[in-house]
Amino acid sequence: MTQFLSGVITAGYGLVGLFFLRFWQRTRDALFMTFAIAFCLLAANQAIISLSGIAREYQSWVYLLRAAAFGLIIVGVMTKNFPARRK
Repeated sequence: MTQFLSGVITAGYGLVGLFFLRFWQRTRDALFMTFAIAFCLLAANQAIISLSGIAREYQSWVYLLRAAAFGLIIVGVMTKNFPARRK
């Protein structure tokens, strides 16, 4: 059952990433591309964890994918809310 739920979560992350990619194609807003990449990283993180059977995911290198995804989301939101000042 755990493997099934992990697969559902992975598919959900991938699906959300594809939705943001579609929104980026329509608007060409960099925030949507940032979210698409972040959710693809989260999907890869979840897939690697479920396929490799890592017991303590927070102590492995795979955790860096999750940290990179959340860091990317933070940077994307910050650049959207605080654009570069123009002279």
